Amino acid sequence: MHIQMNNIHKSFGTNQVLSGVNFDLMPGEVHALMGENGAGKSTLMNILIGLHPRDEGTIQIDGQEKYFSNPKEAEEYGIAFIHQELNVWPDMTVLDNLFIGKEVTSKGIFLNRKQMKTLASEQFRRLSVNIPLQTEVGELSVGQQQMIEIAKALMTDAKVIVMDEPTSALTEREIQHLFEVIASLKKEGVSIVYISHRMEEIFAICDRITVMRDGKTVDTKEIPHTNFDEVVKKMVGRELTERYPHRHPSPGNVVLEVKNASKKGYFDNISFKVHAGEIVGFSGLMGSGRTEIMRAIFGMDALDHGEVWIRGKKVNIRTPDDAVKHGIGFITEDRKDEGLVLHFSIRENMALPNLSSFTNKGIISTQKEHDFVDLLVKRLQIKTQSMETPAGSLSGGNQQKVVIAKWIGIGPSLLILDEPTRGVDVGAKREIYQLMNELTDRGVAIIMVSSELPEVLGMSDRIVVIHEGKFSGEVSGVEATQEKIMTLATGGQ
Repeated sequence: MHIQMNNIHKSFGTNQVLSGVNFDLMPGEVHALMGENGAGKSTLMNILIGLHPRDEGTIQIDGQEKYFSNPKEAEEYGIAFIHQELNVWPDMTVLDNLFIGKEVTSKGIFLNRKQMKTLASEQFRRLSVNIPLQTEVGELSVGQQQMIEIAKALMTDAKVIVMDEPTSALTEREIQHLFEVIASLKKEGVSIVYISHRMEEIFAICDRITVMRDGKTVDTKEIPHTNFDEVVKKMVGRELTERYPHRHPSPGNVVLEVKNASKKGYFDNISFKVHAGEIVGFSGLMGSGRTEIMRAIFGMDALDHGEVWIRGKKVNIRTPDDAVKHGIGFITEDRKDEGLVLHFSIRENMALPNLSSFTNKGIISTQKEHDFVDLLVKRLQIKTQSMETPAGSLSGGNQQKVVIAKWIGIGPSLLILDEPTRGVDVGAKREIYQLMNELTDRGVAIIMVSSELPEVLGMSDRIVVIHEGKFSGEVSGVEATQEKIMTLATGGQ
Protein backbone atom coordinates (compact mmCIF):
# COMPACT_ATOMS: atom_id res chain seq x y z
CA MET A 1 0.00 0.00 0.00
CA HIS A 2 1.45 3.36 -1.09
CA ILE A 3 0.24 6.39 0.88
CA GLN A 4 0.89 10.02 -0.06
CA MET A 5 -0.24 12.87 2.20
CA ASN A 6 0.27 16.24 0.51
CA ASN A 7 0.06 19.78 1.93
CA ILE A 8 -1.98 18.74 4.98
CA HIS A 9 -3.29 21.58 7.16
CA LYS A 10 -5.15 21.27 10.45
CA SER A 11 -6.25 23.72 13.15
CA PHE A 12 -8.11 23.21 16.40
CA GLY A 13 -9.80 26.53 16.99
CA THR A 14 -7.09 29.18 16.78
CA ASN A 15 -4.32 26.63 17.33
CA GLN A 16 -2.62 25.75 14.02
CA VAL A 17 -1.33 22.20 14.51
CA LEU A 18 -0.33 21.26 10.95
CA SER A 19 0.75 23.65 8.24
CA GLY A 20 1.45 22.09 4.83
CA VAL A 21 2.79 18.70 5.94
CA ASN A 22 3.93 16.16 3.32
CA PHE A 23 4.39 12.47 4.11
CA ASP A 24 5.05 9.54 1.78
CA LEU A 25 4.88 5.87 2.81
CA MET A 26 6.10 3.18 0.42
CA PRO A 27 4.94 -0.47 0.41
CA GLY A 28 7.00 -2.68 2.72
CA GLU A 29 9.03 0.07 4.35
CA VAL A 30 9.52 1.05 7.99
CA HIS A 31 9.24 4.84 7.97
CA ALA A 32 10.16 6.79 11.10
CA LEU A 33 8.11 9.88 11.93
CA MET A 34 9.97 12.06 14.41
CA GLY A 35 9.60 15.45 16.04
CA GLU A 36 9.33 17.11 19.43
CA ASN A 37 6.18 16.64 21.50
CA GLY A 38 3.48 18.78 19.93
CA ALA A 39 5.13 18.76 16.48
CA GLY A 40 1.95 17.22 15.02
CA LYS A 41 2.98 13.60 14.40
CA SER A 42 -0.01 11.93 16.05
CA THR A 43 -2.41 14.51 14.59
CA LEU A 44 -1.14 13.72 11.07
CA MET A 45 -1.73 10.01 11.58
CA ASN A 46 -5.16 10.65 13.15
CA ILE A 47 -6.09 12.52 9.97
CA LEU A 48 -4.93 9.54 7.90
CA ILE A 49 -7.24 7.12 9.76
CA GLY A 50 -10.22 9.49 9.79
CA LEU A 51 -10.20 10.40 13.49
CA HIS A 52 -9.83 14.08 12.54
CA PRO A 53 -10.85 15.72 9.23
CA ARG A 54 -8.15 17.66 7.42
CA ASP A 55 -8.65 21.39 6.72
CA GLU A 56 -6.65 21.34 3.48
CA GLY A 57 -4.55 18.94 1.44
CA THR A 58 -4.97 15.55 -0.22
CA ILE A 59 -4.46 11.90 0.73
CA GLN A 60 -3.77 9.37 -2.01
CA ILE A 61 -3.65 5.60 -1.47
CA ASP A 62 -2.23 3.60 -4.37
CA GLY A 63 -2.71 6.63 -6.65
CA GLN A 64 -6.37 7.27 -5.77
CA GLU A 65 -7.71 9.97 -3.43
CA LYS A 66 -9.06 8.27 -0.32
CA TYR A 67 -10.52 9.65 2.92
CA PHE A 68 -11.90 7.73 5.87
CA SER A 69 -14.83 8.79 8.03
CA ASN A 70 -13.57 6.99 11.14
CA PRO A 71 -10.76 4.69 12.34
CA LYS A 72 -12.85 1.52 11.95
CA GLU A 73 -13.30 2.28 8.25
CA ALA A 74 -9.53 2.75 7.92
CA GLU A 75 -8.90 -0.52 9.78
CA GLU A 76 -11.25 -2.39 7.46
CA TYR A 77 -9.33 -0.93 4.52
CA GLY A 78 -6.08 -2.25 6.01
CA ILE A 79 -4.66 0.61 8.12
CA ALA A 80 -4.27 -0.02 11.86
CA PHE A 81 -3.10 2.47 14.51
CA ILE A 82 -1.47 1.41 17.79
CA HIS A 83 -1.87 4.53 19.94
CA GLN A 84 0.64 5.71 22.53
CA GLU A 85 -2.07 5.81 25.20
CA LEU A 86 -3.28 2.25 25.65
CA ASN A 87 -6.84 1.51 24.57
CA VAL A 88 -7.68 -1.46 26.79
CA TRP A 89 -10.63 -2.47 28.97
CA PRO A 90 -9.09 -3.31 32.37
CA ASP A 91 -12.09 -5.25 33.72
CA MET A 92 -12.28 -7.56 30.69
CA THR A 93 -10.13 -10.59 29.90
CA VAL A 94 -7.20 -10.58 27.52
CA LEU A 95 -9.22 -12.64 25.03
CA ASP A 96 -12.20 -10.27 25.10
CA ASN A 97 -9.91 -7.25 24.66
CA LEU A 98 -8.33 -8.80 21.58
CA PHE A 99 -11.68 -9.34 19.87
CA ILE A 100 -13.65 -6.20 20.82
CA GLY A 101 -15.57 -5.27 17.68
CA LYS A 102 -14.10 -8.27 15.85
CA GLU A 103 -15.85 -11.15 17.61
CA VAL A 104 -15.83 -14.55 15.90
CA THR A 105 -19.34 -16.06 15.85
CA SER A 106 -21.04 -19.31 14.92
CA LYS A 107 -24.17 -18.94 12.77
CA GLY A 108 -23.83 -15.20 13.21
CA ILE A 109 -25.21 -15.41 16.75
CA PHE A 110 -23.03 -17.33 19.21
CA LEU A 111 -19.48 -16.41 20.16
CA ASN A 112 -17.03 -19.01 18.91
CA ARG A 113 -14.65 -18.72 21.83
CA LYS A 114 -12.72 -21.84 20.84
CA GLN A 115 -11.73 -20.30 17.50
CA MET A 116 -11.03 -16.96 19.17
CA LYS A 117 -8.65 -18.69 21.61
CA THR A 118 -6.92 -20.48 18.73
CA LEU A 119 -6.42 -17.23 16.76
CA ALA A 120 -5.22 -15.37 19.87
CA SER A 121 -2.80 -18.14 20.83
CA GLU A 122 -1.32 -18.13 17.31
CA GLN A 123 -0.76 -14.38 17.48
CA PHE A 124 0.80 -14.61 20.95
CA ARG A 125 3.17 -17.32 19.72
CA ARG A 126 4.13 -15.06 16.84
CA LEU A 127 4.99 -12.31 19.35
CA SER A 128 6.49 -14.75 21.89
CA VAL A 129 3.96 -13.47 24.43
CA ASN A 130 3.08 -15.70 27.38
CA ILE A 131 -0.05 -14.19 28.97
CA PRO A 132 -3.04 -16.36 29.99
CA LEU A 133 -6.02 -15.38 27.83
CA GLN A 134 -8.47 -15.44 30.76
CA THR A 135 -6.46 -12.92 32.81
CA GLU A 136 -8.15 -9.57 33.44
CA VAL A 137 -6.14 -6.89 31.62
CA GLY A 138 -6.18 -4.61 34.67
CA GLU A 139 -3.96 -7.14 36.47
CA LEU A 140 -1.22 -6.88 33.83
CA SER A 141 1.77 -4.55 33.69
CA VAL A 142 1.79 -1.61 31.29
CA GLY A 143 4.30 -3.51 29.14
CA GLN A 144 2.04 -6.54 28.89
CA GLN A 145 -0.92 -4.32 28.01
CA GLN A 146 1.19 -2.76 25.24
CA MET A 147 1.91 -6.20 23.78
CA ILE A 148 -1.85 -6.92 23.74
CA GLU A 149 -2.40 -3.71 21.74
CA ILE A 150 0.26 -4.77 19.25
CA ALA A 151 -1.26 -8.25 18.93
CA LYS A 152 -4.70 -6.68 18.41
CA ALA A 153 -3.40 -4.59 15.50
CA LEU A 154 -1.63 -7.54 13.88
CA MET A 155 -4.83 -9.60 14.01
CA THR A 156 -6.54 -7.20 11.56
CA ASP A 157 -4.33 -8.40 8.66
CA ALA A 158 -3.30 -4.77 8.16
CA LYS A 159 -1.28 -3.59 5.15
CA VAL A 160 -0.18 -0.44 7.05
CA ILE A 161 0.43 -0.27 10.80
CA VAL A 162 1.05 3.02 12.60
CA MET A 163 2.99 2.43 15.83
CA ASP A 164 3.04 5.42 18.21
CA GLU A 165 5.76 4.85 20.84
CA PRO A 166 5.22 1.06 20.75
CA THR A 167 8.22 0.19 22.92
CA SER A 168 7.81 2.83 25.64
CA ALA A 169 6.71 0.24 28.22
CA LEU A 170 8.43 -2.90 26.90
CA THR A 171 11.41 -4.80 28.24
CA GLU A 172 14.52 -5.28 26.12
CA ARG A 173 13.41 -8.84 25.36
CA GLU A 174 9.92 -7.70 24.31
CA ILE A 175 11.45 -4.97 22.14
CA GLN A 176 13.61 -7.50 20.33
CA HIS A 177 10.54 -9.69 19.73
CA LEU A 178 8.71 -6.68 18.32
CA PHE A 179 11.62 -5.86 16.00
CA GLU A 180 11.57 -9.45 14.72
CA VAL A 181 7.83 -9.15 14.03
CA ILE A 182 8.37 -5.83 12.22
CA ALA A 183 11.08 -7.42 10.04
CA SER A 184 8.73 -10.30 9.25
CA LEU A 185 5.86 -7.95 8.38
CA LYS A 186 8.16 -5.90 6.16
CA LYS A 187 9.06 -9.03 4.16
CA GLU A 188 5.33 -9.61 3.66
CA GLY A 189 4.96 -6.11 2.16
CA VAL A 190 3.38 -4.51 5.24
CA SER A 191 4.35 -0.85 5.78
CA ILE A 192 5.09 0.51 9.25
CA VAL A 193 4.91 4.15 10.35
CA TYR A 194 7.16 4.15 13.40
CA ILE A 195 6.74 7.09 15.80
CA SER A 196 9.36 6.97 18.55
CA HIS A 197 11.68 9.20 20.55
CA ARG A 198 14.21 6.40 20.99
CA MET A 199 16.86 7.28 18.46
CA GLU A 200 18.63 3.92 18.73
CA GLU A 201 15.47 2.14 17.56
CA ILE A 202 15.02 4.47 14.59
CA PHE A 203 18.52 3.74 13.28
CA ALA A 204 18.18 0.01 14.01
CA ILE A 205 14.94 -0.81 12.18
CA CYS A 206 13.80 2.06 9.93
CA ASP A 207 14.42 2.61 6.22
CA ARG A 208 13.52 6.31 5.99
CA ILE A 209 12.84 9.14 8.41
CA THR A 210 10.58 12.18 8.16
CA VAL A 211 11.23 14.94 10.70
CA MET A 212 8.49 17.37 11.74
CA ARG A 213 8.85 20.61 13.67
CA ASP A 214 6.08 23.01 14.74
CA GLY A 215 3.50 21.42 12.46
CA LYS A 216 5.67 21.43 9.34
CA THR A 217 7.72 18.84 7.44
CA VAL A 218 11.42 19.64 7.88
CA ASP A 219 13.00 16.82 5.86
CA THR A 220 12.73 13.21 4.67
CA LYS A 221 15.87 11.12 4.32
CA GLU A 222 17.00 7.53 4.00
CA ILE A 223 18.41 6.32 7.31
CA PRO A 224 21.94 5.55 5.97
CA HIS A 225 22.19 9.17 4.78
CA THR A 226 21.64 10.85 8.15
CA ASN A 227 22.83 10.60 11.76
CA PHE A 228 21.79 11.24 15.35
CA ASP A 229 23.08 14.82 15.58
CA GLU A 230 21.50 15.86 12.27
CA VAL A 231 18.11 14.45 13.24
CA VAL A 232 18.17 16.15 16.65
CA LYS A 233 19.12 19.49 15.13
CA LYS A 234 16.23 19.25 12.64
CA MET A 235 13.78 18.25 15.40
CA VAL A 236 14.61 20.99 17.88
CA GLY A 237 16.01 23.67 15.56
CA ARG A 238 19.26 23.75 17.49
CA GLU A 239 22.18 21.49 18.40
CA LEU A 240 22.15 19.52 21.64
CA THR A 241 25.78 19.44 22.68
CA GLU A 242 25.37 16.43 24.96
CA ARG A 243 22.65 13.87 25.41
CA TYR A 244 23.07 13.64 29.19
CA PRO A 245 24.20 16.72 31.11
CA HIS A 246 27.25 16.34 33.34
CA ARG A 247 26.57 15.64 36.98
CA HIS A 248 28.70 16.79 39.90
CA PRO A 249 26.99 15.09 42.83
CA SER A 250 27.87 15.88 46.43
CA PRO A 251 25.54 13.61 48.45
CA GLY A 252 24.43 14.85 51.85
CA ASN A 253 22.54 13.22 54.69
CA VAL A 254 20.32 10.18 54.22
CA VAL A 255 16.83 11.32 53.21
CA LEU A 256 15.22 7.88 52.74
CA GLU A 257 16.14 4.52 54.20
CA VAL A 258 14.12 1.41 53.43
CA LYS A 259 14.77 -1.63 55.65
CA ASN A 260 13.74 -5.20 54.76
CA ALA A 261 10.63 -4.15 52.82
CA SER A 262 8.45 -7.00 51.58
CA LYS A 263 5.13 -7.42 49.81
CA LYS A 264 4.09 -10.99 49.10
CA GLY A 265 4.14 -11.85 45.40
CA TYR A 266 5.95 -8.63 44.40
CA PHE A 267 9.20 -8.03 46.31
CA ASP A 268 11.05 -9.44 49.30
CA ASN A 269 13.56 -8.10 51.83
CA ILE A 270 14.48 -4.90 49.97
CA SER A 271 16.85 -2.47 51.72
CA PHE A 272 18.50 0.69 50.36
CA LYS A 273 19.33 4.32 51.17
CA VAL A 274 19.01 7.56 49.19
CA HIS A 275 21.01 10.67 50.15
CA ALA A 276 20.21 14.33 49.61
CA GLY A 277 21.53 15.55 46.27
CA GLU A 278 21.95 12.17 44.59
CA ILE A 279 20.11 10.22 41.89
CA VAL A 280 19.68 6.52 42.58
CA GLY A 281 18.63 4.60 39.48
CA PHE A 282 16.48 1.49 39.83
CA SER A 283 16.94 -1.03 37.05
CA GLY A 284 15.55 -4.47 36.30
CA LEU A 285 13.42 -6.30 33.79
CA MET A 286 9.71 -5.55 33.42
CA GLY A 287 7.85 -7.21 36.27
CA SER A 288 10.92 -7.34 38.53
CA GLY A 289 9.11 -5.34 41.23
CA ARG A 290 10.72 -1.90 40.76
CA THR A 291 7.44 0.00 40.41
CA GLU A 292 5.76 -1.99 43.21
CA ILE A 293 8.54 -1.00 45.62
CA MET A 294 7.99 2.68 44.79
CA ARG A 295 4.21 2.41 45.13
CA ALA A 296 4.65 0.95 48.62
CA ILE A 297 7.05 3.71 49.68
CA PHE A 298 4.50 6.30 48.52
CA GLY A 299 1.63 4.64 50.36
CA MET A 300 -0.29 3.50 47.28
CA ASP A 301 0.10 -0.14 48.35
CA ALA A 302 0.71 -1.54 51.83
CA LEU A 303 3.91 -3.25 52.92
CA ASP A 304 3.59 -6.68 54.53
CA HIS A 305 6.87 -6.19 56.40
CA GLY A 306 9.67 -3.66 56.62
CA GLU A 307 10.37 -0.12 57.68
CA VAL A 308 10.61 3.28 56.00
CA TRP A 309 12.77 5.99 57.58
CA ILE A 310 12.71 9.65 56.50
CA ARG A 311 15.62 11.88 57.62
CA GLY A 312 16.51 9.48 60.44
CA LYS A 313 12.98 8.98 61.77
CA LYS A 314 10.83 5.91 61.32
CA VAL A 315 7.56 6.84 59.59
CA ASN A 316 4.29 5.07 58.93
CA ILE A 317 3.12 5.91 55.40
CA ARG A 318 -0.33 4.44 54.81
CA THR A 319 -1.56 6.78 52.05
CA PRO A 320 -0.11 9.08 49.37
CA ASP A 321 -1.26 12.00 51.53
CA ASP A 322 1.02 10.74 54.31
CA ALA A 323 3.90 10.55 51.79
CA VAL A 324 3.32 14.13 50.61
CA LYS A 325 3.32 15.36 54.23
CA HIS A 326 6.75 13.76 54.60
CA GLY A 327 8.01 15.58 51.49
CA ILE A 328 7.77 12.72 48.97
CA GLY A 329 6.59 13.26 45.39
CA PHE A 330 5.85 10.38 43.00
CA ILE A 331 5.73 10.67 39.22
CA THR A 332 3.96 7.46 38.28
CA GLU A 333 4.69 5.47 35.11
CA ASP A 334 0.96 5.55 34.22
CA ARG A 335 0.30 9.25 33.70
CA LYS A 336 -3.06 8.65 32.03
CA ASP A 337 -4.78 6.83 34.90
CA GLU A 338 -2.69 7.79 37.94
CA GLY A 339 -0.70 10.91 37.11
CA LEU A 340 -3.37 13.26 35.75
CA VAL A 341 -7.05 14.06 35.89
CA LEU A 342 -7.37 14.31 32.11
CA HIS A 343 -10.53 16.44 32.00
CA PHE A 344 -9.05 18.92 34.52
CA SER A 345 -7.11 21.91 33.20
CA ILE A 346 -3.33 22.19 33.40
CA ARG A 347 -3.83 24.70 36.22
CA GLU A 348 -6.07 22.38 38.22
CA ASN A 349 -3.72 19.40 37.82
CA MET A 350 -0.66 21.36 38.90
CA ALA A 351 -2.48 22.92 41.84
CA LEU A 352 -3.95 19.68 43.28
CA PRO A 353 -1.00 18.63 45.52
CA ASN A 354 -0.19 22.27 46.32
CA LEU A 355 -3.53 23.78 47.40
CA SER A 356 -2.29 24.53 50.90
CA SER A 357 0.31 26.88 49.39
CA PHE A 358 -2.40 29.12 47.92
CA THR A 359 -4.99 28.79 50.67
CA ASN A 360 -5.57 31.11 53.61
CA LYS A 361 -8.40 30.16 56.02
CA GLY A 362 -9.97 27.94 53.36
CA ILE A 363 -9.89 30.59 50.61
CA ILE A 364 -7.71 30.01 47.53
CA SER A 365 -5.68 32.99 46.29
CA THR A 366 -6.24 32.79 42.53
CA GLN A 367 -3.34 35.17 41.91
CA LYS A 368 -0.86 33.02 43.85
CA GLU A 369 -2.17 29.91 42.07
CA HIS A 370 -1.90 31.61 38.65
CA ASP A 371 1.66 32.82 39.32
CA PHE A 372 2.70 29.36 40.54
CA VAL A 373 1.31 27.56 37.48
CA ASP A 374 2.59 30.20 35.03
CA LEU A 375 6.11 29.84 36.43
CA LEU A 376 6.09 26.04 36.03
CA VAL A 377 4.56 26.15 32.51
CA LYS A 378 7.36 28.49 31.40
CA ARG A 379 10.11 26.63 33.27
CA LEU A 380 9.21 23.25 31.76
CA GLN A 381 8.33 24.80 28.37
CA ILE A 382 4.92 23.14 28.26
CA LYS A 383 3.38 23.76 24.84
CA THR A 384 -0.14 25.06 25.41
CA GLN A 385 -2.37 27.97 24.43
CA SER A 386 -3.52 28.46 28.02
CA MET A 387 -3.15 27.03 31.51
CA GLU A 388 -6.91 26.36 31.30
CA THR A 389 -6.36 23.81 28.50
CA PRO A 390 -7.56 20.32 29.55
CA ALA A 391 -4.57 18.09 30.31
CA GLY A 392 -6.07 15.32 28.18
CA SER A 393 -5.75 17.43 25.02
CA LEU A 394 -1.95 17.80 25.33
CA SER A 395 0.60 15.62 23.58
CA GLY A 396 1.98 12.74 25.64
CA GLY A 397 5.25 14.50 26.36
CA ASN A 398 3.56 17.69 27.51
CA GLN A 399 1.25 15.66 29.75
CA GLN A 400 4.37 14.18 31.33
CA LYS A 401 5.73 17.67 31.95
CA VAL A 402 2.51 18.62 33.75
CA VAL A 403 2.89 15.57 36.03
CA ILE A 404 6.49 16.52 36.79
CA ALA A 405 5.52 20.15 37.42
CA LYS A 406 2.81 19.35 39.95
CA TRP A 407 5.19 17.34 42.11
CA ILE A 408 8.05 19.80 41.85
CA GLY A 409 5.59 22.36 43.17
CA ILE A 410 5.33 20.69 46.59
CA GLY A 411 9.05 21.33 47.15
CA PRO A 412 9.85 17.65 47.81
CA SER A 413 12.86 16.40 49.73
CA LEU A 414 12.51 13.06 47.87
CA LEU A 415 11.20 12.73 44.31
CA ILE A 416 10.43 9.30 42.84
CA LEU A 417 10.45 9.30 39.04
CA ASP A 418 9.00 6.15 37.46
CA GLU A 419 9.80 6.17 33.71
CA PRO A 420 10.14 10.00 33.71
CA THR A 421 10.89 10.35 29.98
CA ARG A 422 8.53 7.74 28.53
CA GLY A 423 7.03 9.17 25.32
CA VAL A 424 9.11 12.34 25.61
CA ASP A 425 11.15 13.72 22.71
CA VAL A 426 14.91 14.10 22.80
CA GLY A 427 14.82 17.86 23.43
CA ALA A 428 12.33 17.55 26.28
CA LYS A 429 14.33 14.65 27.74
CA ARG A 430 17.35 16.91 27.98
CA GLU A 431 15.21 19.54 29.77
CA ILE A 432 14.00 16.92 32.28
CA TYR A 433 17.58 15.74 32.90
CA GLN A 434 18.72 19.33 33.50
CA LEU A 435 15.80 19.83 35.87
CA MET A 436 16.84 16.69 37.78
CA ASN A 437 20.35 18.14 38.12
CA GLU A 438 18.94 21.45 39.38
CA LEU A 439 16.84 19.64 41.97
CA THR A 440 19.74 17.55 43.27
CA ASP A 441 21.93 20.69 43.37
CA ARG A 442 19.30 22.06 45.78
CA GLY A 443 19.54 18.93 47.93
CA VAL A 444 16.56 16.96 46.63
CA ALA A 445 17.02 13.18 46.69
CA ILE A 446 15.84 11.43 43.51
CA ILE A 447 14.94 7.82 42.76
CA MET A 448 14.66 7.15 39.03
CA VAL A 449 13.05 3.95 37.77
CA SER A 450 13.72 3.50 34.06
CA SER A 451 13.59 0.74 31.45
CA GLU A 452 16.05 2.69 29.27
CA LEU A 453 19.53 1.49 30.18
CA PRO A 454 21.32 4.43 28.51
CA GLU A 455 19.20 6.78 30.66
CA VAL A 456 19.97 4.86 33.85
CA LEU A 457 23.70 4.86 33.03
CA GLY A 458 23.69 8.49 31.90
CA MET A 459 21.96 10.02 34.93
CA SER A 460 22.45 7.77 37.99
CA ASP A 461 25.05 8.24 40.73
CA ARG A 462 24.27 4.73 42.00
CA ILE A 463 22.20 1.96 40.41
CA VAL A 464 20.16 -0.58 42.39
CA VAL A 465 19.22 -3.65 40.35
CA ILE A 466 16.13 -5.75 41.16
CA HIS A 467 15.65 -9.31 39.91
CA GLU A 468 12.35 -11.15 40.47
CA GLY A 469 11.48 -9.01 43.48
CA LYS A 470 14.84 -9.33 45.20
CA PHE A 471 17.86 -7.05 45.57
CA SER A 472 20.30 -8.31 42.95
CA GLY A 473 23.11 -5.82 43.37
CA GLU A 474 24.25 -2.21 43.44
CA VAL A 475 26.71 -0.54 41.07
CA SER A 476 28.21 2.94 41.23
CA GLY A 477 27.41 5.20 38.28
CA VAL A 478 31.11 5.47 37.43
CA GLU A 479 31.63 1.70 37.22
CA ALA A 480 28.28 0.79 35.64
CA THR A 481 28.02 -0.72 32.16
CA GLN A 482 25.10 -2.16 30.23
CA GLU A 483 26.65 -5.62 30.59
CA LYS A 484 26.93 -5.35 34.38
CA ILE A 485 23.38 -4.11 34.80
CA MET A 486 21.86 -6.73 32.47
CA THR A 487 23.84 -9.50 34.21
CA LEU A 488 22.37 -8.49 37.58
CA ALA A 489 18.91 -7.91 36.10
CA THR A 490 18.81 -11.46 34.77
CA GLY A 491 19.96 -13.04 38.04
CA GLY A 492 23.70 -13.23 37.39
CA GLN A 493 26.54 -12.12 39.64
